[in-house]
Amino acid sequence: MNLVKEDFLKAFSLYEEKALQHRRFKYADILPLLQGIEASKQFTVEEIGQSVEDRSIFRLKYGQGPIKVLLWSQMHGDEPTATMALFDLFNFLNGEADGFDALRKEMGNKLSLYFIPMLNPDGAERYQRRTAMDVDMNRDARALATVEGSLLKAQARLLKPDFAFNLHNQNNYYNIPGSATPVTISLLAPAYDYARSVNTVRADAMRLIVGINKILQEFIPNAVAKYDDEHTPRGFGDNFQKWGARTILIESGAYAGDPEKLEVRKYNFIALLHAFQEIASGSYLVHDIADYNAIPFNDEKLHDVLIRNLSIKKNGKRMLVDVAIRQNEKTVAGDYYVEGVIEDIGDFQDFYGYTDIDVAGLQFIPAKMYTDQVFSLAELTLPIVIELLKQGYGALQISDRDEGTQLHDFPIQVLNGANFVADTCLRLGGGADFFIGSEKEIQYAVINGYLINFTQSIDNKSKNVVK
Repeated sequence: MNLVKEDFLKAFSLYEEKALQHRRFKYADILPLLQGIEASKQFTVEEIGQSVEDRSIFRLKYGQGPIKVLLWSQMHGDEPTATMALFDLFNFLNGEADGFDALRKEMGNKLSLYFIPMLNPDGAERYQRRTAMDVDMNRDARALATVEGSLLKAQARLLKPDFAFNLHNQNNYYNIPGSATPVTISLLAPAYDYARSVNTVRADAMRLIVGINKILQEFIPNAVAKYDDEHTPRGFGDNFQKWGARTILIESGAYAGDPEKLEVRKYNFIALLHAFQEIASGSYLVHDIADYNAIPFNDEKLHDVLIRNLSIKKNGKRMLVDVAIRQNEKTVAGDYYVEGVIEDIGDFQDFYGYTDIDVAGLQFIPAKMYTDQVFSLAELTLPIVIELLKQGYGALQISDRDEGTQLHDFPIQVLNGANFVADTCLRLGGGADFFIGSEKEIQYAVINGYLINFTQSIDNKSKNVVK
């Protein structure tokens, strides 16, 4: 059965795992899902070991075929997109009477699929890249200092997979070269030596990537790139390739307006399902390696906010600059807030922003602190905030005294004790809180790295914290 675009969309809509709709899910969130999968009898679910903090690490198996495929996800705890997609795939493989039974039968007869859906549960608990021992597991394939990395190497020795899928997230700031398009999916057949040699194993991985890219182009045209192919002798992907498994790296990137990566998760699902289909049928062998080489490499010229041609003044001297702003995420339990900072100042003609605006003819205006009234958080409303913003106020005080971390979604700095010291001029690495306008009127606000256009509707979509 050869799936077409509509089939992939139908499969995803039927089997998307609704329990995973936010990327900061925890180990405890997947346990009941694993129990349900095991009860289906289509999978075997086995504990293969435990993390440093004694969380069980599971391997799932589907199919009894001679071609062995091993996939692992979330070896970096803050890279969960593929984990969501794997649970979508588990649901699909457990399905029946939906028009896909022939494909499932073919895959089950020809493939043995092995999945490790959360290799770093301790990191996932903290939403951090590294393990609980602060080691980057993906730089531990050689030393095997981590118990989790040792488990993965043991699976490689035990299973001797024919194919391996190393599933990751990359940052949001990669773009397709020469365009403002974010890279949604990056692919790579990792190099097993410094010369980037191509043997039969790596060539097959390249051919399979060509097939994956072709299907993805039907959904996200011109949004697929190759990840950096510099050889990393400590990396698991490079070593799996060296160990004889046709290894494919999939890096989940960005899709504009998709902060929880739910669209990107769908394209992971499609990429993997298509890959299984090509492996089972052997159709990947018809692809040309030249088409792999033609996939562009990631560029990294995207910013969260890019403000062009802003007039700034210091020591009586005025100049025009472009301003790049980064919205850094800070995790709080199962949620997060943003800290907006001035990332760079200068000439960014060749760079791009998710929010990208030319303010030629307008100037930097320092933000003010509103002191006429102290609000309670409960009485604060969006209309009040908007009115203060239009008057050039970037911060206000509240009377609440909460010892815990308080998140809010108002587009203004909310303080319950912290001081607000506005920069009188742009400062590299400083807070991104200022206004943009002329001597007569304010036209834009930049609050905690979010750009607010007063000519457009203003909403409560900021991820801010009470300071």
